[in-house]
Amino acid sequence: MSTRTETPTARPAVDGVGGARILIVESRYYTDIADALIAGAEREIKKNGAASERVVVPGAFEIPGAIALAAGRYDGFVALGCVIRGETTHYDYVCGESARGLMDLSVRDRLAIGYGIVTVNNADQAWARAAIDRGDKGGDAAHACLAMVALGRRWRKT
Repeated sequence: MSTRTETPTARPAVDGVGGARILIVESRYYTDIADALIAGAEREIKKNGAASERVVVPGAFEIPGAIALAAGRYDGFVALGCVIRGETTHYDYVCGESARGLMDLSVRDRLAIGYGIVTVNNADQAWARAAIDRGDKGGDAAHACLAMVALGRRWRKT
């Protein structure tokens, strides 16, 4: 199986998010990949005039729970982590349930959540997605979160 080459997405500035407070919830199971995802997310948040805090959870499965506990304290959330396929079906459960949990929170509780959990078959694929000069999925997740914060602010005004 070949490794896809990722290229960063051009992201325009997000209007209306100045001063927003963003919580980055990160799984540090793969610390080097997590560091790359964090670097991209923090850069994107700062570029748009928002502020961020970080909290670390044991794994991707715990990310939705941490966001649920912090709901109401922040304007938005960025979920970051990496799940690499192993020899068992554990990968499928962690990927599916963490994604479902985040979507449930987003829709049910109207939370602005950027999804940056990289789900891959191997470390090379993870790097292709996480590195700032390649996929920059941390930056993409932060941008998605900020875009949703902007929409929420816009619609709450009217």
